[in-house]
This record gives sequence, C-alpha cells and structure tokens, in this order.
Amino acid sequence: MMTRPLFVRVRRRSLQDDRVLPLINVVFLLLIFFMLAGRLAASDPFPVQPPESASTVSDAPGKLVVHVAADGRLAVNGAAVSPGGLGAVIAGREQAGSVQVKADARTEALAVVRVLEWLREAGIDRVQLVTQARGG
Repeated sequence: MMTRPLFVRVRRRSLQDDRVLPLINVVFLLLIFFMLAGRLAASDPFPVQPPESASTVSDAPGKLVVHVAADGRLAVNGAAVSPGGLGAVIAGREQAGSVQVKADARTEALAVVRVLEWLREAGIDRVQLVTQARGG
C-alpha cells in the first residue's frame, strides 16, 4: 500500500508576477482615462475646407461657430440650422457677442455675405472668418 504525504508543497507564484499585476492595472486605468478625456475638439457637422490666408483664427472653445458648407448648408456649433432660422438661433444664445464663421473655400462669396448680413441683423457686432495657413 502506498502512503500519501501529509503535507503537499504548494507552489508559489514568482515575485515577478507580483510586480507586473499592479503595472497592468495602472496601464488599463490610464487607457480608460485617455479614452474618456481624449476628445480634444468637436468635429465639424459636415466637411469644411476653409480658404487659405496669411493669418489664421483658431477655434476658441465656448464661442459660437457658424459652419457654411460648399452647398450652402448651415450649422451653429454642430447643430444644423435652416438659413431663415440662423438669426433666431444666434439671438437666443448668451455668448452671441462674437461669432466665428467657418466657411468652405468652395462656397460662393454671396452666400457668405448673406450669412454675415443675417448675423448683423441678429445683433452680432464681431465676426471672425476662420481660415487656414497658406500651404497647410
């Protein structure tokens, strides 16, 4: 008859495993943090390629931005707006003292001028046209 040992030696994990697990936890926490906080700028509601200029105006967070597409579509801070309702939408905003207009380079100049007139009628006293640096 074979006898069994009374004490069985339990194999312990190596010390390297104990040091790697907290590192993996930290890496996953950082990954989750950057996924949640990684949104740097709101995307445009439709593709807009601003005209080239010697100077540029960067998008300032919290400002009203009016997007004008090449086909004449309008959006205010990413929300689509009908051309007739642009003035009402702008007038209802608190920070409507200054507005950035981001128009596509292929947009007709008369369409941009109409948008500027609607903004003036809505009481906007300061408008910035967003452009991109030449060659960029």
